[in-house]
Amino acid sequence: MFGYAGKILHVDLDTGKSSVEEIDEGYCRKYIGGNGFGIRLLYDHAPPGVDPLGPENPLIFAVGPLAGTTAPTSGKYVVHTRSPLTGFQGEAVSSGFWGIALKQAGYDAVVIKGKSEKPVYIFIDDDVFSIRDANALWGKDALETLELIREEIGDDNVRSASIGPGGENLVRYANITNDRHRQAGRTGVGAVMGSKNLKAVTVRGTGSVTVADMEGTLDHCKELYDVCQSPLTGAYRSLGTQVSVMIHQNQAALPTRNWQDSVFEFAEKIGGEYIHPRWVVKTLACAGCPIGCDHVTLVSEDEEGKVMASVEFESLYALGSNCCIGHFPDVNKAVDLCDRLGIDSISTGVTIGWAMECHEKGLLTKEDTDGIDLRFGNAEAQRQVIEMIAYQKGKLGKMLAKGSKAASEELGEGSEKWAMHNKGLEYPGYDLRGLKLSALGFNTSNRGGCHLRNSGYDYDLKGKVDRFTAKEEYGALVMGRDDLYSITDSLMLCKFSRGVLDDYEKFVKIYNLVTGFDMTEEEMRMAGERIWNLEKAYNVREGWKEEDDYPAPRIMKDPITSGVAKGHLVTKEEFRMMHKAYFKERGWSSEGIPTRKKLNQLGLGWIADEIHKEAD
Repeated sequence: MFGYAGKILHVDLDTGKSSVEEIDEGYCRKYIGGNGFGIRLLYDHAPPGVDPLGPENPLIFAVGPLAGTTAPTSGKYVVHTRSPLTGFQGEAVSSGFWGIALKQAGYDAVVIKGKSEKPVYIFIDDDVFSIRDANALWGKDALETLELIREEIGDDNVRSASIGPGGENLVRYANITNDRHRQAGRTGVGAVMGSKNLKAVTVRGTGSVTVADMEGTLDHCKELYDVCQSPLTGAYRSLGTQVSVMIHQNQAALPTRNWQDSVFEFAEKIGGEYIHPRWVVKTLACAGCPIGCDHVTLVSEDEEGKVMASVEFESLYALGSNCCIGHFPDVNKAVDLCDRLGIDSISTGVTIGWAMECHEKGLLTKEDTDGIDLRFGNAEAQRQVIEMIAYQKGKLGKMLAKGSKAASEELGEGSEKWAMHNKGLEYPGYDLRGLKLSALGFNTSNRGGCHLRNSGYDYDLKGKVDRFTAKEEYGALVMGRDDLYSITDSLMLCKFSRGVLDDYEKFVKIYNLVTGFDMTEEEMRMAGERIWNLEKAYNVREGWKEEDDYPAPRIMKDPITSGVAKGHLVTKEEFRMMHKAYFKERGWSSEGIPTRKKLNQLGLGWIADEIHKEAD
């Protein structure tokens, strides 16, 4: 095959053995790659009800068919597992160079099962596989690990995906780091890696990726690169995602003080316009990316020395406005700490924001916090708690390491009402009370509260819909974006290629040039719908219920207090109306279960009996 390697590597850490599975064109056309391969492999290899931190839970890495070609922004990889944070589909995407290395080594995916008796790392050296001792690496931070492995192997070109202490200590939102500034950040994939005593997956790929139509691919990609350099991506090239701080601030959509407010008095001091001339020292691009959105900051005046970090918008929200910290050097240090310790900055900041509110309301005393004054705005306290979480130190560290949902259920006393998550996954930085289409899209995401699975905020924030009015028509809009982004994440393209590679016609053109297939737009659209339905079916198998999609109580009970969105919220009745419309558009039951008819239409009839048994 062209584009695809046509092989999946299976690793058993119990025995130390590996095997290779070959995949054919039919499999590739049905599931495309990346996210599609990941969810199919998860469904096949994760026993129903598997303990997310047990040895039988598979850890799956997958890349897309365009990885290693000249297609722009195509070097991403995805990690799938059963999430220890949500209990549902765990999925996290990362950029950088690791995905291309895996493809050049000759694999489309890696499935890892079992648990090593001692710390190890996997080394995939083209077609040579080995498991190496990682005792000397255990306890090292995620960034240091990347360098130590390079030194051990003696090759600066090897690519590693590693965990830090957070993953080793089974923090339920631990992440996986590659290329220093890139993370597979969400749903706790790093904790699953840690549960297997697996410190890193290292790849050296020296092969090439062949395409069906080399001349056609090169000519078309040149056109795409020119568009990537156009004003369509100008904001990301000039300020990166940091530009979103002031956009959300001006729309009263910047969650502040654990979503008690939506306008942050110090927003300008953590926005891209302020940060860029003071601290940005370089701009980085991932493999094959002509955009370069990663604006790396270096804070030289830090009292403990220079601190370099890659600070995206979501970190500025979670560790900044959400915790009421408006001094950028403090946010920069907190991001660097999360990256080194290997924990997701979004879940970390939102969980700490919940704890800060509990502290201010008297539910967490200084005795509960080991004497830490965990009030909003206390940056030093935030850093102390980040370390407590990563090492599960003390009662507070152990509780917060579970995430805001489990922590609020453990503490009780009404604190569940201000735990800002959906399905256990902490929300990103979009106040959904004034973004009603997004409220539907974020909460119906199969991995939990998420802005990356359908990008509904494009409609709300750009005025394409009335963001303050809930409508049945949003069901169709959200479904359309769900399925489209299923393909984006299966081709493994960057979401910042919006306007460049963002519809089925464009997807099919580059896909067919690379693979030599004759995929039609309708087949591609159906593949996106198939992948989304398989994800939903997996969640149903693992116990999903209709109420799991409902927004956090604060979104439905507490109106926005200031700014242009003042007074708005999403009522339960509004959400129910949009929710039912979404189910209807999808052809699911009124309770949100994929019907036998729909599963058969999508070629997923083989799971119908299991899904409907679970639903009953």
